[in-house]
Formats: sequence, C-alpha cells, structure tokens
Amino acid sequence: QVQLVESGGGLVQAGGSLRLSCAASGRTISSYAMGWFRQAPGKEREFVAAINWSGGGTYYADFVKGRFTISRDSAKNTVYLQTNSLKPEDTAVYYCAAGRGIASLRSKYEYDYWGQGTQVTVSS
Repeated sequence: QVQLVESGGGLVQAGGSLRLSCAASGRTISSYAMGWFRQAPGKEREFVAAINWSGGGTYYADFVKGRFTISRDSAKNTVYLQTNSLKPEDTAVYYCAAGRGIASLRSKYEYDYWGQGTQVTVSS
C-alpha cells in the first residue's frame, strides 16, 4: 500500500506561485508513475501533469504547459508540482496519484493510489 499526502496549497493572487508537494509512505514510489490531477466544484477530475517512474518523461495538460512543472525526489519519496503564473481558473482541489504499469499517464482510471487533495484558490 502507498499512502499519499499533499501539501502546499493555499490562497494566492493571480500571477502568483505555489509549490505543491506529495509525500509518499508505505513503500518507495521509485517504480511508480506519479500524476497530479485537479477537480473544481461541479467539474470532473482532470489531468494536470505526470512523470514516469524514472523521471525521464514528463507530460502536461495543454492549459498548464509553460506554467507548471512536475518533478520527483526519490530520496525524499516525494513528488512536486511547481505552479507559476496562476490564474483564477486554476482554482481547484489538487490531487496526486501513483500507479505502476500505466498505459496512459493522462487517465485518472489508471492510477492505483490517491491522496486526499490540497486546495488551491487563485483570486483575481
């Protein structure tokens, strides 16, 4: 079992930045692909970014390209999402997820473990 705990969310003005963290416990996530998803009120949970198990491949939703960066630190068993140039439409609960043998890193159905989420609110 893998337990995931997100942190780093908060209230920020448009144009600001936040660094989200996802700390894993229970087992090492070095062999897991990791993803970040978000869910706004009344909307489906959507893909934001993912990183493969080696860290050599990163993937982003079009609406965050050039603004968000996903990274992983195997020594700390932690994955990060650096969010820059935040917009009000980025307001959502952000979730991290872990999975192995994933065919499509953009699909929320492929991930086995999920955190409880961290709220990001961007004011205009």
